[in-house]
Amino acid sequence: MKPVKSGLNSIVKYLSTKKETGRRNIGLLVDGPNVLRKEFNVNLEAIRDVLKEYGNVKIGLVFLNQYASEKLVEAIENNGFEPVICSSDVDVRLAVEGTEMVCNPNIDTITLVTRDADFKPLLNKANKHGKETILFGVEPGFSPALKNSADYVIMLNTEEMKLTHPNNLDDEKHSVNE
Repeated sequence: MKPVKSGLNSIVKYLSTKKETGRRNIGLLVDGPNVLRKEFNVNLEAIRDVLKEYGNVKIGLVFLNQYASEKLVEAIENNGFEPVICSSDVDVRLAVEGTEMVCNPNIDTITLVTRDADFKPLLNKANKHGKETILFGVEPGFSPALKNSADYVIMLNTEEMKLTHPNNLDDEKHSVNE
C-alpha cells in the first residue's frame, strides 16, 4: 500500500491525473436531509472545488425536504448549486433525477453525496451504462454496500477527507485536514 499523502492539493492532484482527453462533465446529486447536518459539517464549497479540478459540474442539485431553512437554501444557491425542495420523499426525487443523468449522453460522471444504501441501484445503473461514479460520504451510517458500488469514494469528516478506489486495493489514499 502506498503512503498516505496529506492535503486537499494532494486529492486535487490525484484526480487531475485521472482526466481523460478533455474534461469530464459531472452531474452532482446531494442528499441534503441525509448529509447536510450540523454533526457532519459537510462543506459543499470544498466538494465543488475538488470536482472542478476533475471536470465541469454541469448539473449540481441539492435535494431538501420542505423543512429546510431559508438560510440553508440561500447557502446552497450561493455555492452555485440548485436547491430542489421536495414535498414528499427526497430519495425518490433524487433517484429520478439520477436516472435522468444516467441516460444523459452529456454527463460522463455521476457524483452522489449521501450515506444512504437506497442509492446503490442508481450507482449500479450508472456503472452499467458506462458512467463513472464518485461518492462522497460521511460516518456514522455510511453504507458499505454503497461504498463498494462506486468507482471512487471520498470520505468527508470534520477532521479529514480520504479518497479511495474501492475496486482497486493498490490505489492511493489521500487525506486532508480541514
